[in-house]
Order: sequence, then structure tokens, then C-alpha cells
Amino acid sequence: MPIKSILTTIALVSFYAVQSFGQKTIDTTAKVAATTALSTPGMSGPLTLNPEPLKFGDIYLSGVVSGLVQFQNNVSRGDKPLQTDISNGQIFIQKNSGLIQFFVEVGAYSQPDIGVPYLNSSHSAAASYGVVPQGYLEIAPSDNLSFLVGKLPAFLGAEYTFSFENMNIQRGLLWDQSNSVNRGVQINYTTGPVVFALSYNDGFYSNKYNWLSGSVTYTANSTNTLTLIGAGSLSRTNISSTATPLYQDNEHGYNLIYTHTSGAFTIQPYLQYTAVPRAALLNTSQNAATYGAALLVNYSVPHSGFSLPVRMEYITSTGNTAQGAPNLIYGAGSKAWSVTITPTYQYKRIFVRGELSYVKANNITDGSAFGPLGNDDSQMRVLIETGFIF
Repeated sequence: MPIKSILTTIALVSFYAVQSFGQKTIDTTAKVAATTALSTPGMSGPLTLNPEPLKFGDIYLSGVVSGLVQFQNNVSRGDKPLQTDISNGQIFIQKNSGLIQFFVEVGAYSQPDIGVPYLNSSHSAAASYGVVPQGYLEIAPSDNLSFLVGKLPAFLGAEYTFSFENMNIQRGLLWDQSNSVNRGVQINYTTGPVVFALSYNDGFYSNKYNWLSGSVTYTANSTNTLTLIGAGSLSRTNISSTATPLYQDNEHGYNLIYTHTSGAFTIQPYLQYTAVPRAALLNTSQNAATYGAALLVNYSVPHSGFSLPVRMEYITSTGNTAQGAPNLIYGAGSKAWSVTITPTYQYKRIFVRGELSYVKANNITDGSAFGPLGNDDSQMRVLIETGFIF
């Protein structure tokens, strides 16, 4: 489906949804569920989903439309100093009760990410997950057991796939080593304060089913959660595309994520480790790994709609190019740190947020970092994103 047609459909749905809310003329079967806050898609804040989505029987309809402007220095080859784009134009259709449930996400999107060139939404779907980036069937025989099959949110990392889901507009440096969407099957089981999840999938969307992913989440109380994640490839492949980076698709990775909420603050530190084994199929003769740490903090000013998310990251890689190690960041053995600040304002369903990000790389390999020749070791970006969630 052409992107233009998708956006036209989304705009029409959004218009009629707003009109319906304003005139209060929705019939009984399509009234909003005032007490139901949808948990899908996932949101880390400060933006929030519509607490009163359209409801047709047991099926909910919601979505997001947003655009952004981005300016950056030390522009990489093929990128632009100034970008204007649609960051999200998506509709979510879901059923979240009963034995048979489902979730379908359809539309246009970009995936802004610090430290790498920007890919316009007109090309993003074709280069990554298609116009239906996530969609799955869920069988839930009980409240504590469910089975999922389809295009699923991946386990690795603490950040979600799309800009509106995260504290910051752009995903961070650690996200570059983790997958976002994979195709496969998943089982979830809850016992008391612990949630177990296990998935067999195609890793970085390779269409080769050779990944095993698992997570354990312990909710100590209403303010503290600890999550352990492990995922990785069970065999080597030489598949490579925009959605399937060659080395990362052959890795195994781990996260330890702690989330604390207290009043107006959300604090989320996490650790990440990934490793790529040497393999003739990958044309590498030395193992390589990344070690990363990040701290995400959000302060929401009470009763104002204003929030201030901040993200700080550090990541380092091992290996040596001369000894045949893969390039996992900005050259084998390179490292980098970043700071991202994203002041945000949300009024009901409308939001506006700005962002300032800075990335500094060290031990770079010429041609692998920033600037037209890949020899610059830093990059700064300024963004503005605005839109509404319906």
C-alpha cells in the first residue's frame, strides 16, 4: 500500500474520531471505554495513550500522528543537515480480552536514532518492517498464561521501536545493538510478582528462525521493577539488510533493567552486554563484544503537562580490525557516550517536544563515524516533534 494512501486513511480516521468525540454522537456499540487504559503499544512515558479509545464491541481503535524537524552537524554521507518528516502515522486495532485476542499496528513511521543517519518515513517501512510493523494473535486460556504468534516486539533493550513510545524522540546508542521487531512465537506466564516470557523468533527480522529470547520481570512493589533479559542466535547466518545488520543478527545479548517510580520521577538505569563470535561465514577471525550502561530519568512537573526526560549512555566495544574483529559501533574497539534532553508538553491528546542530543565517539576507524568522510568523532542534533494521540 502506498505511503500516501496510508496517511490519507489515517488522517480520515483521525478526523472522524475527533469529530465523534466533540459531538458525542457515537452509538452504544462504539462508545469510548472511559475506564480502560490500553497497555499496547508499550509506553515508557512521558507521553501517554488515549485513556478513552474508540471501542467497537470488544475491539479498540487508537493511533498516533506526528511529525518532526531535525537539524544536525557533521552530516554523514547520504544524510541531510535538515530533515522534515512524518515520524508516526499509525493506527492500532486490538482486542485485549477473552480467549482470542490480537493486536495490529498499521501505517507509516520513521525510526529516529542518535548516531546513525536518518531514514525518511517514505523509505522506512520498505526497508524494515513493512506497513504492518507489528501484528500478532494471542491466545489467553487464563489471566496468567498467554501464547502469541506473529510480528512481536523484541525483548532486548529498554527502549521501544517508535518515537512516541519512548522518553526521548530518538533511540539511544545501546538500542543500536538490540532488535526491535521479530517474527515468531512467544509464551508468557505470570506467577505472583514474577512474569516469565520465552520466544523463538527470527532475531533481527532475518526471516530465519534461529533465535531464542527470554525475560524475567520481578515487580517488588508499585514503585520498583527489575528485569533480566537474555537473547541470541543459535546458529550463524550471513543475512544482511537495513533491518538485519549482519553482526548483530549473529550476537547474543543480555540486559539488566531496573525501573523506579516515585512521585514525579521515573528513574531507569540499565546494563547491556552483547557478543558476536568469530565465524568464517561472517568473514571475521576475532570475537567482539559491547559493554554498555544507560540512565534514563524523567521528571513530570505535577499538574502541568510538562516533563523533562534525560538519557545518558556509555558503550564500548572490543576487538581489533587488523585481527579480523567486526565493527559494532564506529570501528572495531571504538567507544562512545551520549546525552539526550527532551523537554515535553502534553495537553490531553496533543503533544509537543523538543530534543537536544550529543554523541561523542572515541577510537574510531576512519570512514566509520560522522561527517561526509566518516572521520568526525561527534554529532549534535536538535529536533522538534509534535502530534496527537487518538
